[in-house]
Amino acid sequence: MSQETYELKAEARERVGKGSSRELRRNGMIPAVIYGDKQAPLSIALSTNEVTKRIHAGGFMTTIATIDVGGQKIQVLPKDYQLDPVRDFTMHVDFLRVSGNTEVTVDVPVHFENEDKSAIKQGGVLNVVRHTVEFICPANQIPEFITVDLSGAKVGDSIHISAVKLPKGVRPVITDRDFTIATIVAPAAGVEEEVTEEAPASEAE
Repeated sequence: MSQETYELKAEARERVGKGSSRELRRNGMIPAVIYGDKQAPLSIALSTNEVTKRIHAGGFMTTIATIDVGGQKIQVLPKDYQLDPVRDFTMHVDFLRVSGNTEVTVDVPVHFENEDKSAIKQGGVLNVVRHTVEFICPANQIPEFITVDLSGAKVGDSIHISAVKLPKGVRPVITDRDFTIATIVAPAAGVEEEVTEEAPASEAE
């Protein structure tokens, strides 16, 4: 399961727009919106320091939070956040209202284990095709990560989603194929072949 829930204090925003947002950021606050659950969107302002701390702690997008807006506590899941491309600080956050029976779509990180029990120990190279996988799951059962067991994997093997034991209620968004998460490839040889194949094209130019 994902990390424990946390709470953020927020203020309701009566004014919205670029001017209002700039003023908030100058005062150490981040504009945000809570939407979903068949209710009207709610514009709020959050502490920049608190939100940044939560983003850097990891698991921000897969952890349910409680937002206290003037005493009203709302359970939410972060769905998106925007960073300033130059100064790299948080500009805006979107939150989705959730309840116990809410299903959400989330990107879950992939972790690998038992590399020492696979061909990687003899020099094989792990080629990660998907660092995250998109799942549909109950909002209160979002896995912090999924684990791929590499025990016995040989050079040339592909590890598919069907080989991963998923928590109850968690299912991949892609259902029309048994997609690949990673492969084990031979070292160096593959690189040499690529260079050999590309050389004639370079010479032709």
